[in-house]
Amino acid sequence: MKKLVVLTGAGMSAESGIQTFRGTNGMWENHSIQDVATLTGWKKNPELVLRFYSERRKKVVEAQPNQGHLDLVELEKFFDVQIITQNVDDLHERAGSAKVLHLHGEIRKSRSSIDPNLIYNIEGAALKLGDLCEKGSQLRPHIVWFGEAVPEINNAKIMVLNADIFAVIGTSLLVYPAAGLLDVVPSSAQKFLIDPNEVNTPVKMEVIQEPASVGVKMLMEKLLTKK
Repeated sequence: MKKLVVLTGAGMSAESGIQTFRGTNGMWENHSIQDVATLTGWKKNPELVLRFYSERRKKVVEAQPNQGHLDLVELEKFFDVQIITQNVDDLHERAGSAKVLHLHGEIRKSRSSIDPNLIYNIEGAALKLGDLCEKGSQLRPHIVWFGEAVPEINNAKIMVLNADIFAVIGTSLLVYPAAGLLDVVPSSAQKFLIDPNEVNTPVKMEVIQEPASVGVKMLMEKLLTKK
């Protein structure tokens, strides 16, 4: 079975009502990225950061997978589908995708402030000051903030290196290190880009200029026609 590796970004979840993580003006839903998405912001005002992510988490809990998510699950009948997502929501999992790697963390999980290996599911939406890990430290959102290392990037590179088909859905390919995954796609792999906007890519890709809900279905038709 051929390996179909899919890199998804904010456009994948936009039709489910999840707003883009990073705005072009350095703001995220009217908050400075420096204040809510950096370690400096966390140390300065952890209560603000926790409140901000609890509000975002509530929106994720209320959101539902869109047709694009569901069609990626359908593709598992024909391909070994492996998803690398820059999104922090769990819509791929809730749609039923079997193999999902989160590059930037997961908003419905928390982790220890002193031991990154201690990761916990969050019941409901809220994470508050005074919620502690088993070692007694404050729990923080399980999110890779700007300026922090991306622990899963090497695992993502291994997945991409073994791809027979590589598809990018709903990402501008401007955020590193995720954008660097294009550098390791095998030259022999089929390459697709699904996005309603024009995206400049450093490698030649077949472009499907549609939102995810339409584009993934078109991708499926193209791939199954070629099988």
